[in-house]
Amino acid sequence: MPLNRKKEADLKSKYKRYFEISLIASLVLLIVAFKFFPNLEGEGKFLEGPQELFTVEDIQQTKQEDRPPPPPKPPIPIEAPADDVLEDIEIGDTEIDFDANIQAPPPPKEDKKVIEEEPVYFVAVEEMPEPIGGIQAIQSKIVYPEIAKRAGVEGRVYILAFVDESGNVTKAEVIKGIGAGCDEAALDAVKKTKFKPGKQRGKAVRVQVSIPVVFRLQ
Repeated sequence: MPLNRKKEADLKSKYKRYFEISLIASLVLLIVAFKFFPNLEGEGKFLEGPQELFTVEDIQQTKQEDRPPPPPKPPIPIEAPADDVLEDIEIGDTEIDFDANIQAPPPPKEDKKVIEEEPVYFVAVEEMPEPIGGIQAIQSKIVYPEIAKRAGVEGRVYILAFVDESGNVTKAEVIKGIGAGCDEAALDAVKKTKFKPGKQRGKAVRVQVSIPVVFRLQ
């Protein structure tokens, strides 16, 4: 059900009239202010202090004197060749004699490189090489590394020794190692050991043999 409002309580109906009245009143006040208070500019002036006078001096322009250029450097004396020296110079004949017999230069000398063949070592023969004194002779030459002792490294190192006809170890390689300096100690011990040479059909031959070296802490 719509509510019925009284005309005296309805402010929106009078909003336009109040706005026009306030606008006219503000214009009237503005016109009166410009008419009765025209001189308002002088009230906001700042006080000026005494001005200091200073004189401007004319600066005389200096002229750069024209200095003479520096003297040129003296030339370096070059000794001219004497007449007797010029007389000793002989100029060869530059004409080419096409009828003359020209010998060809000798061919360069070829350096003959001697290629040494590596000796062949047998893998298996009738009598394999053995260390003089047995494996114990190699074990006696072992110097146990201090690093391996402190680390408690033990094991077996396999060395491949190349033994010639005289029983000397010409070369040695590590087949299987345990590290900690034990491989180098085993190689050094095998190289210092003298062997009985291997034989094939009663003749001493070169043989490669695998040797186990044991490292054990007591």
